[in-house]
Amino acid sequence: MSESIIAKKSFEFAISIVNFYKKFSLEKKEFILSKQILRSGTSVGANVREALNAQSRMDFIHKLSISQKESDETIYWLELLFATDYISQDEFNSLKNPALEILKMIRSIIITTKSKNS
Repeated sequence: MSESIIAKKSFEFAISIVNFYKKFSLEKKEFILSKQILRSGTSVGANVREALNAQSRMDFIHKLSISQKESDETIYWLELLFATDYISQDEFNSLKNPALEILKMIRSIIITTKSKNS
């Protein structure tokens, strides 16, 4: 059950990131940071999807671990954009809050899966 929820949330987050990228790159004319957040933000859901099709429990954990790293990287780029006044507090919160929720969910799934492995 958790995996389908995380797949849905990470896909919705990827949509938000793509829309953010489109608007941000057009309005701010900033392409380096915006591409970084586009890559990491969409990679979260892609790796969750790969995890759901894992060949083993260890492969599942590995793919989710990549997704966890990408989630954290996305939060880093958001924090950087906010700290350098590229985005407003509202824009920051609207993306950081779901990113944190996804990150916590992924960590929980990894911990639960690992404990079943022992």
